Amino acid sequence: MRIKSNIWVAAYLLRCQTENVFGAVRRRGSEEAGAVFVKLALLDGNALLFTPAPQSTYDEDRPSERNFVQWPTEPVAEQKIEERLVKEMSFDPDVWIVEIEDRAGRHFLDLAKG
Repeated sequence: MRIKSNIWVAAYLLRCQTENVFGAVRRRGSEEAGAVFVKLALLDGNALLFTPAPQSTYDEDRPSERNFVQWPTEPVAEQKIEERLVKEMSFDPDVWIVEIEDRAGRHFLDLAKG
């Protein structure tokens, strides 16, 4: 069973805070099972986006963990990330958007393998 999205987001923001990384909820989605997208602003006009990993990447022994994939693979202008988020919100009204800021690019997320 997967942790509810609202609980996961709260724990994630606390993790960021303990590392002195600013984070905030930009859009609150479904508390139960909304997909979570994390925008990492690098504070130089560029950003990265971490999206939910496809279900096929989850470990059968640990199906409840949340895994992410980085999109794109290199930092891009924040506007490009914002355009992607607008598309996600129009497609999925239950989506969560969390934004963190860190010049060093730290995100503290579990990335999908493969």
